Amino acid sequence: MKKSRPILWIVIIAAVAGGGYYGWQRYQAAEAGKAQTAQKGAPRAPAVPVSIAPVQKSDFPVYLTGLGTVQGFNTVQVRTRVDGQIDKIAFTEGQIVKQGELLVSIDPRPYQATLDQAKAKKAQDEASLANANLELQRAMKLGEFATAQRVDTQRSTVAQLTAQIAADEAAIANAQTQLDYTQITAPITGVAGLRQVDIGNIVNASNQTGVVTIAQVEPITVIFTAPEDQLPYISEGQKAGELRVIAFTTDGKKTLAEGKLAVINNQVDTTSGTIRLKAVFDNKEHTLWPGQSVSTRLLVRTLKDATIVPDDAVQHSTNGLYAYTVSQDNKAEVRKIKVAYSIDGRSVIEEGLSPGQQVITGGQYKVQPGSLVSTTVASSDPVQKNKVQQE
Repeated sequence: MKKSRPILWIVIIAAVAGGGYYGWQRYQAAEAGKAQTAQKGAPRAPAVPVSIAPVQKSDFPVYLTGLGTVQGFNTVQVRTRVDGQIDKIAFTEGQIVKQGELLVSIDPRPYQATLDQAKAKKAQDEASLANANLELQRAMKLGEFATAQRVDTQRSTVAQLTAQIAADEAAIANAQTQLDYTQITAPITGVAGLRQVDIGNIVNASNQTGVVTIAQVEPITVIFTAPEDQLPYISEGQKAGELRVIAFTTDGKKTLAEGKLAVINNQVDTTSGTIRLKAVFDNKEHTLWPGQSVSTRLLVRTLKDATIVPDDAVQHSTNGLYAYTVSQDNKAEVRKIKVAYSIDGRSVIEEGLSPGQQVITGGQYKVQPGSLVSTTVASSDPVQKNKVQQE
């Protein structure tokens, strides 16, 4: 009996240990089953719908944008050069007048009378000269019977009358010029503005108001400004060839004309830090008009093989600019970027992105780093583009 007790205790301990191990195994299996059930039952986060666009590598034209004012290539204020009453106005306000075309006629009668008087004076002096020449010939034929004083006096008379005729010719030319001034003609070809006088008005040469202003619109010029730090690029570009300038409406939506840069001003405006530039446009369609305000773009240079993304991909934060890219497993990743230029809906990326990557251009406000996304290619249609962003 004493020997069988230890064996009994060993059997009892073994049975308890085996039961405990079996219970532990059942507990672990139950817990694992619960975990799997919980994992299967947990809802999966839905993919965020976004629109994407590829990061491209291409040439990028660098434009300097600004505001400019249209000016006539030549602008002339037509004024009278003689005094008198206006008899006729031969132009219509706003019409294109040709150089030499009659604009205004002033009463010519006083100036015609002065011209006739000058011509009559010349005729009188010519008759006196003819008579003086005859007297000189008679005196010279007398020979020794004529005194030397008489001959010399007659020669002096002939010379005086000859000089008088030359003065008469000058007076006739002046009178003719004054008469011609009564017919005011267009000094240049251009558009006539609003007239400043009416028929019957008395005009004076000393009046600074003028008769009408004519502006040459073919070609026409635009004066605009550029930052002074861009002057080296502008100068380099101009040495290489003519720089193209595009004029737009002030809202930038409509192209008006294309021309070329003609003049860089000879000094920088120190108060604003800008340089004034002049561009010339053919303006055959008269889309530009003197005094008109326009937006300008000056093509300074072209970046070769630049990294380009749509502007919609560029996001702003307190830490700077960033963009979302889409990884191969359709997850959003944040990339800090540096933008060099931005125009016409495209931005040049200096750092942060590489050609071939896909950037999110719509739906970013729902995206977080690591978010699962469902992608669609960004549409160039503004209506479709806005629809994707609203979703």
